[in-house]
Amino acid sequence: MTEARPVWGVIWMLATGLTFVAVTAIVKHIGGGVPAAEAAFLRYLLGLVFLLPMIRPLLNAHLDKSDLLFFGARGLAHGLGVILWFFAMTKITIAEVTAMNYLSPVYVTIGAALFLGERLALRRIMAIGAALLGAMIILRPGFRELNLGHYTMLGTAILFATSYLLAKRMADRVSPTVVVAMLSITVPIVLAPFAFAVWVTPTLEQLLWLFLVAVFATIGHFTMTLAFRAAPMTVTQPVTFLQLVWATTLGAVVFGEPVDGWVVLGGLIILASVSFITWREAMLKRRAITPVDGATKV
Repeated sequence: MTEARPVWGVIWMLATGLTFVAVTAIVKHIGGGVPAAEAAFLRYLLGLVFLLPMIRPLLNAHLDKSDLLFFGARGLAHGLGVILWFFAMTKITIAEVTAMNYLSPVYVTIGAALFLGERLALRRIMAIGAALLGAMIILRPGFRELNLGHYTMLGTAILFATSYLLAKRMADRVSPTVVVAMLSITVPIVLAPFAFAVWVTPTLEQLLWLFLVAVFATIGHFTMTLAFRAAPMTVTQPVTFLQLVWATTLGAVVFGEPVDGWVVLGGLIILASVSFITWREAMLKRRAITPVDGATKV
């Protein structure tokens, strides 16, 4: 068993938050210059360069039809989620996107109970209720005008949660490398028809920015893995709240977005509920409990 190194766990999770905020900033910078479906497709197409070290484990996995079906379903859910995420970035603030993305692990918890047979204890139910309250504080329906970006982020969180649950199912059958490799292959296939339907020729500058998105997203997933290896999720999960702080600051300073205290409050409530679920399950030392993951899934 790997020795816990909480300080390094915190450091790696801080790095993870910074890389994912960088992803968000670049996508915001590109804006509507490239249609959301095309931008998502190019992000994954350009990211295929990172697939090269995974080819040998992938070939040695000997996937059967059932495996391919599950990976295809995950690619579909994840691909649609990425499109909605890119679209939401052009419609609402960075802080709102980041805060609402924290709902994904809450949906994972609900999905694990519905489809994986995990038991929802009263404390988990209360934490889920608190998270949904946080979402209502962010959205405040009836008190302000909601646009399509808010609704697409709700869909994004559900689709990413579906992707995560399918990944957990496949991680019990094949190596993590194969799981990541298949995601890298299936998502561009799913995105291709949506991208070609709205295709506009990107400039070289836009391609370079989208390649940077792929680079930072890959680094973020790698540092997140290092964080989980170095320390328990009870240590690393609370650190993710800084991602909301950085996103809010970035939106205000770089993009001139107003700081909405209700969005920050709602995001913190959601994150607190996710952190509580993580802590509680660790204390009970339950087996086969789906872990929560609050990182951006792009």
